[in-house]
Amino acid sequence: MYPLLSTDETTDLARWTEESQRELAAFASQHRAELDAANAAGRFPRDLYLEFGRRGYLAPFVPKEYGGLGGGIAEYAVIAEEVGRHGLVSGQIAAQGERWLLDWGTSEQKDEWLAAISSGEKIFSESISEKNAGSSFKTMKATATRAGSDWIINAQKTHVNMGADSDVTLVYAIAEEGLTSFLVDASLPGVERRQTDPVGLRLVPTADMSFIDVRIPASAILGEPGGGLQTFLSTFNVSRLGNASELIGLGRRAMAHAVEYAKQRIVGESVVTSFQGIQWMIADAWQALAAASLARDNAVLTYERTGSVALETSLAKRLAIDAAELASTSAYSIVGGHGLYFDQPYTAILNDIKVLKVAGGSSEILRNYIATRVLKHNALEGIA
Repeated sequence: MYPLLSTDETTDLARWTEESQRELAAFASQHRAELDAANAAGRFPRDLYLEFGRRGYLAPFVPKEYGGLGGGIAEYAVIAEEVGRHGLVSGQIAAQGERWLLDWGTSEQKDEWLAAISSGEKIFSESISEKNAGSSFKTMKATATRAGSDWIINAQKTHVNMGADSDVTLVYAIAEEGLTSFLVDASLPGVERRQTDPVGLRLVPTADMSFIDVRIPASAILGEPGGGLQTFLSTFNVSRLGNASELIGLGRRAMAHAVEYAKQRIVGESVVTSFQGIQWMIADAWQALAAASLARDNAVLTYERTGSVALETSLAKRLAIDAAELASTSAYSIVGGHGLYFDQPYTAILNDIKVLKVAGGSSEILRNYIATRVLKHNALEGIA
């Protein structure tokens, strides 16, 4: 659903969106059995991920010189939504790594990692969360200590998507100057990882990662020492659009499956979709998904105009969470007992939504931020 991005069907973006929707739907259909098997096992489908990279879908806004599509945030949003719509392996983590490198990376860091991440040949992960440090960095225990011209990293990180498979991971740690981000080669001595068993997004499974006296060169710093908060916010304020888009896609997927089934399910002399109560569920879910899509599209267009979208992406994700949850729970009600089995997609969809509800800023954190912006604005962000 791209109400503002595809208003003119003659534009290059509209044509590309239509072509990509067809191609991604066909890709999902062709590889459905492998995708479902990998999801059930919590296994990263590397071959499919590589094929995604070959087609450019891992690098929508990366310049062509680095192997990307050479597009923008609109293409990023479209791909993320269609990934959710068809249950494909997500390139969200790769996109975040690419955004970090494009915004903050040195030419040497870009040359070493950007093209390889864009193609899927190298796997990127981000080692940020700790057992007692998530949305707030104040309790972070990871440390970065100078050792001559090098740095020594000690950290225990958790919730690291694709950590067990990653070739490079972005570690956030506390240096003398403050929060700092480091690109760490995951093959270095002292890096250990253990894959964990998440309830959702099982195609990009999580891991716990340990960094024990890991020595890295000064050239591994992303940005400046003490500049970790800036690198974090600049990427997550944009990547939140990827989360919102995947949520919208998941809501679409739940309702598409449910309505397709309900239109054929006979009850007495009618089909399920002939009942007013069911029609209201469909209307409410569509309305919520349409509103979230409008907010997401507005955030995309605002980013392209101004580059500042913290409020817009927070609103988009907040609405996308509500829309996806409503669509998913409504789908269960629409299909009834048919949806209560693991060979149907509804439980996997719901569990993916649960993970994305938290990832990149929980619903509660987003509400706090939106309220703060409204209260600090002279015109209450348009209310007054």
